[in-house]
Amino acid sequence: AADKINLIPQDFFAELCEQIIQHLNHKIPGVNTAELCHRLQTSGIEVNIGDLAEITNIVSFLFSTAARNSLSTEDLVAALSSAASTLPKHAVQVVRHVWNEQGRSVSVPEDAGNVAPVGQFVDMKWKLGVAMSSDTCRSLKYPYVTVTLTVADPSGQITNKSFEMTVPQFKNFFRQFKEMAAVLETV
Repeated sequence: AADKINLIPQDFFAELCEQIIQHLNHKIPGVNTAELCHRLQTSGIEVNIGDLAEITNIVSFLFSTAARNSLSTEDLVAALSSAASTLPKHAVQVVRHVWNEQGRSVSVPEDAGNVAPVGQFVDMKWKLGVAMSSDTCRSLKYPYVTVTLTVADPSGQITNKSFEMTVPQFKNFFRQFKEMAAVLETV
């Protein structure tokens, strides 16, 4: 991972670290690695989304472990320096700065290891479409609903999940949401 981190400029790595801290503090739902990857590629840095997601997971684990163990900035930097594959110097400087500025604000519940990690809903978009024809049928006029869910996985990486439903499937989906809303009203 150290060689992958070495590809990322210091300012981008600092932004990534700050987003991870914000995610760990539940201030943002996750880290938008796709958007950050696009910005890196636009600026001429060759990095793929998988590598950036791996770096995000590693740094998130690093910060959450440091918080769980109540590490000081010096202890964290010492632990990083003694690691088998040391981080690039600029990355250690960024981690030191971000942890020194915001590390105390990260709180990890003591029972966090006993809870199954789940994603977090970020956004939902939908659109109604009509399939007019296909290669086997000239006149379909078949309505459908396309739904795109934006979800942050437990590590904070934001992904989109899209699916299509027929109108009867959408009505069932809507009915289930109404049932959930009704149950929530009783709480």
